[in-house]
Amino acid sequence: MNTYIGIDLGTSGAKFLLVAADGTILAENTQTYPVSYPQSGWSEQNPEDWYAAALRGLKELLAGQDKSAVKGISFGGQMHGLVALDAQDNVIRPAILWNDGRTEEETKYLNEVVGKDKLSAWTGNIAFAGFTAPKLLWMKAHEPENFKKIAKIMLPKDYLAYRLSGAFCTDLSDAGGMLLLDVAHRRWSPEMLKVTAMSETQLPKLHESYEVVGMLKPEIADMLGLKDVRIIAGAGDNAAAAVGTGVVGEGGCNISLGTSGTLFVSSAGYNEDKVNALHSFCHADGGWHLMGCILSAASCNAWWSDRILQTQDYAKEQAGLEEELGKNDVYFLPYLMGERSPHNDVTARGAFIGMRPDTTRGQMTLAVLEGVAFALRDCLEAAKRNGAAIARTKLCGGGAKSPLWRKIVANVMDLPVEIPQTEQGPAFGAAMLAMVGCGEYKSVQEAASAIVRVKETVYPDAETAARYEARYRHFTNLYPALKGLF
Repeated sequence: MNTYIGIDLGTSGAKFLLVAADGTILAENTQTYPVSYPQSGWSEQNPEDWYAAALRGLKELLAGQDKSAVKGISFGGQMHGLVALDAQDNVIRPAILWNDGRTEEETKYLNEVVGKDKLSAWTGNIAFAGFTAPKLLWMKAHEPENFKKIAKIMLPKDYLAYRLSGAFCTDLSDAGGMLLLDVAHRRWSPEMLKVTAMSETQLPKLHESYEVVGMLKPEIADMLGLKDVRIIAGAGDNAAAAVGTGVVGEGGCNISLGTSGTLFVSSAGYNEDKVNALHSFCHADGGWHLMGCILSAASCNAWWSDRILQTQDYAKEQAGLEEELGKNDVYFLPYLMGERSPHNDVTARGAFIGMRPDTTRGQMTLAVLEGVAFALRDCLEAAKRNGAAIARTKLCGGGAKSPLWRKIVANVMDLPVEIPQTEQGPAFGAAMLAMVGCGEYKSVQEAASAIVRVKETVYPDAETAARYEARYRHFTNLYPALKGLF
C-alpha cells in the first residue's frame, strides 16, 4: 500500500506522520525548536531550525519503514509568519511569527488610513497584527536595509517546501492570511502589493492545497532512501486540521484547542466577514471558510499549570471539577498574547476576575479552561452574525485530549462535539492532501469520506448549558470594562 508523509510545522515543534492510503498511521515523531522573544510582545524563529528539524524528523520517521512505498509529502503550517530571503536565498532576518504583536501601528494604519472597507473589498479581510502585510510595513519602516534586500517572501511551511523541492510556492489557504491575497478571486491583490511596496515576482506562485508543486530534490531523496517523491503544496495549519477532521464542503465546523484556538466554518462559496471579527480565507478543499482565532488557548492551560502551579499533571489538576461546570464564580480572560478575534487588540491581557477569600485552586484551573471556551464562543457568535448555521462541531488539538475541556466546550457552545478517531490534526490533513495530489483520491472530499471517522460525541447537558449561557453573558461584559486599563 502506498504511504504519504504529513508534516505539521508548529510553533513549538514539528509533527511528522507516515500514513497509509487507508488512513492508518504507521509512524510518527515530533521535533522541537526554540522560539525567540527579543522584546516584549515579539515572537521570532530561525527558519533554518525548521529545515534541520525536517531532516531529523524525516530520517526518524522512515527508519525501518518501506521507503519505496512513500509517494508524497505535504504540509500543514503555522500561518502568517514572514520569511524573507535575499537574491542568494539567504534568510535576511528571523521569521516574524503569527503571535508577534509589534505591528500595532502598521495595523492601525491599514485599518484606519487605508481603510477597512478597502481592505475587505481587496482581500476579504481587515488587518490584524499577526498578518504578514503589517509585518512587511514594519520591516520597511524599521529595517529599511533588510526590506531592500527582499527577493522572495514566503510562509513558514513554504520555506520547507522550497528547501525540499526548490519550488517557490504557497497554497491559497495559507496565502489568505497574508492580507495580500484577493480571497474571493484566488489571486494576489494588486492594490495590496502597492500598499506594501511589493512586486508579484517577490511572492510565491499560488496553488490549491492538493496540487503538486515539485519533486523531492535528488540529493535529499538519496539521503533519505526515497525515490520519485512528490511535494504537494499543503495548507495553513487550521485548514489542514479541518481536512484531517473531515470538515470540508458546506457547513462543517471544527474547533481547535492548540497553542492558539480556532473556530473554523467551511463553505462551498465565498463569504466575506461582515462584522470585522473573523477571517475569510480559501479552504484546502478548493472552497472557502470563515475562521475566528484566539491567540492563546491550550497555551493558557500550559501557562497556568506549568509556570504558575508548577505541575504538568493536567489530569490531576482537573480531577473532580466536573461537578462545578457552570457554577464557578471565577472568570479568566485568556488574552495572554493580546487577542485577535473578535477584539483585534494587541494590548489586551489575561486577567482573573471574581476571586474571594474562599476561591480555590480548582476554581482557578476551571476558570482558565472556561475562559478559553468563552473566547471561542465569541467567535461562534461572530460566525452566526455572518449567517453561518452550525449544528455540531469537531474538536481537535492538544486541549481536546482533556475529557473535562471537551464537556466545557460542548456546554459553552451548546453543540454536540465530535472527537475524530485520529486526533493528529494538521499533520494528518497534510498527509491526506498528499494522497489527493498523488491521485490516491480524486478530491479532498473523497479522501475525507473514506478516511475520517468519529470515535466519540460529547453532548451538551441542558441544565449545564443554560448555566453557561448566563455565565457567558457576564463574560462578554468583562473585556469592554477592562479595555481602558489595558
